[in-house]
Amino acid sequence: MYPSSDKRDSQTEGRLNLRIAVFGAVALALFAVLFFRLWFLQALNGSEYLAEANNNRTREFRVSAPRGEILDRSGKVLVDNRTSLALQVDPDDLPPQPARRRAELAQLAELTHSSLKRVQTLLGEQAELAPGAPATLRNDVGHYLVYYLQENQDRFPGVEIQPVFVRNYPLGTLAAHILGNVGEVSEKQLKEDPYRDLEPGDKIGQDGVESTYDQFLRGHPGLTRVQVDAFGQPTQRQRPFSKRPTPGDNLKLSIDYDVQAAGEAALAARGLPGGFVTMDVHSGEILGVGSFPTFDPSVFTRPMTQAQVDALIRDPISAPLTNRAISGLYPTGSTYKLITALAALESDVITPSTSIYDGGEITIGEQTFQNAGGAAFGTVSLVRALEVSSDVFFYTLGWKTWNTGDLQRWSHKLGIGRPTGIDLPGESEGLLPSQKWRNDLYREGETERPWSAGDNVQLAIGQGDLQTNPLQMAVAYATLANGGTVVTPHVGLQIDDPAGRVQREFEVRPQRSIRIEPQHRTAILEGLHNAAQSPSGTSFAVFGNFPVDVAGKTGTAQRPPNPDQSWYVVLAPYPNPRIVTAVTIEQGGFGADSAAPAALQILEAYFDKHSSGSAGPNGGSPG
Repeated sequence: MYPSSDKRDSQTEGRLNLRIAVFGAVALALFAVLFFRLWFLQALNGSEYLAEANNNRTREFRVSAPRGEILDRSGKVLVDNRTSLALQVDPDDLPPQPARRRAELAQLAELTHSSLKRVQTLLGEQAELAPGAPATLRNDVGHYLVYYLQENQDRFPGVEIQPVFVRNYPLGTLAAHILGNVGEVSEKQLKEDPYRDLEPGDKIGQDGVESTYDQFLRGHPGLTRVQVDAFGQPTQRQRPFSKRPTPGDNLKLSIDYDVQAAGEAALAARGLPGGFVTMDVHSGEILGVGSFPTFDPSVFTRPMTQAQVDALIRDPISAPLTNRAISGLYPTGSTYKLITALAALESDVITPSTSIYDGGEITIGEQTFQNAGGAAFGTVSLVRALEVSSDVFFYTLGWKTWNTGDLQRWSHKLGIGRPTGIDLPGESEGLLPSQKWRNDLYREGETERPWSAGDNVQLAIGQGDLQTNPLQMAVAYATLANGGTVVTPHVGLQIDDPAGRVQREFEVRPQRSIRIEPQHRTAILEGLHNAAQSPSGTSFAVFGNFPVDVAGKTGTAQRPPNPDQSWYVVLAPYPNPRIVTAVTIEQGGFGADSAAPAALQILEAYFDKHSSGSAGPNGGSPG
């Protein structure tokens, strides 16, 4: 039988009520969850999310700090800053579609008078140097382009015009090798301790004193917030700094502007590669150091392609970025005779009065060594041998010390073939040839013969396998001049704050001291003085009428297949020198032809400025 209709209606109504009850319970539970979630967000975390929402309307930017100025010893500005408007592209904000991206970059190329290929190359290269940082397409953007981009901002997503500080060089190329350059920190550098607190796109010193003293010059970046729209584009409202940038401190160098300018002009006038160093013989302060050819440091303030970088770095002929004064590798010719003389005297091979007969040549084993030009000077002692530059005299000293190592030992003491410790990157250690060095090469099959007397004979006059540079020679001459202190050459003098107050003075200690007998020092200096200012001296034609007594030595180094290299090293004033100047000019011929006149220009600039040095108890009398 079937239930009655009333009973069926009652059952249906019960099931419906149950469903309504279940649905209501579920709805009530969902409402409770939603209520408690809203209460949690509003009451408990409301302030936090409000702050995040506000932050979504702003973007925070790092504001680069202006780097400190670089000054010469008298306060003349060598490097400062200027403000530039930079056109920057953030690759992350460019259109993701390849066609739109390419179209925008093509428009930017046209606006910046460039090409699409160059723009793409710059973006790629700068992305490698500083991943994630905006890439600078052009500095010093004109105001018309700025206005155009601002009016058409929606057409150029990812493009911004930012004011940036760039380095300014009021004296042009002067001291370029000292100053170095500034560039974006690389991904590799960001992992190094000095740069761990930096971010991609930050700039650091990459060479010269900009690199050595970067921690003082760099300053600390600030932060600012800019209000943006829903698409992340900046509006016209900019909020105050949340953190102001701290400018870098100023660096005062030991460089003397007049000496530096004279040295660079002297090299440029000869038009041949070369380098010079002028240094205080007592403190090691560098008054001037330069190299030719040079370069314009302002090129590093503009974006460069890899081809442009390669042209500066890899040119094997001119090598304008190479500082030949500290990185050159050369034989020195007869300027080395000071070192040979000191080694022979201090090793008791000779005394100042020892005489050696110079008949124009000497035969050692089966090899004959001759004086330059076939000259013969008869019986000579040390002072006379230095005056006329008797090769036979010094060949003899090289022969007498070829198996003892005395010449190498004293050369090493004076700094040949070892770092000087100068506060400039890129210094070359050079090569001091020795018996051990050559014999090791011979055992390894890298040379055809072991060490011989001829090797030492050649070293005694600054030839053979010797590789050194003007800086090492200046240190060696300074050591004799000051009586035995091997100074540490340096260009950094002190750190000043932006207001000019001294924050730190660099105390640079000597590398070491060696004992030099006073009578040996006196004899060598007398020989060098006669070489410069006695009528039969090798550089009398250049320094004979110079109004300050000096002690100097010419050098003519053979560098086959190149023409002879010109050298001159001079101490002034005589007999108590204050400065040393070392000059070398590749392919310059005899020492008296090129290097000595260049050294004269430098000394003229120094003594014109320091005229009190021409006479007095510590200076030489007029010559």
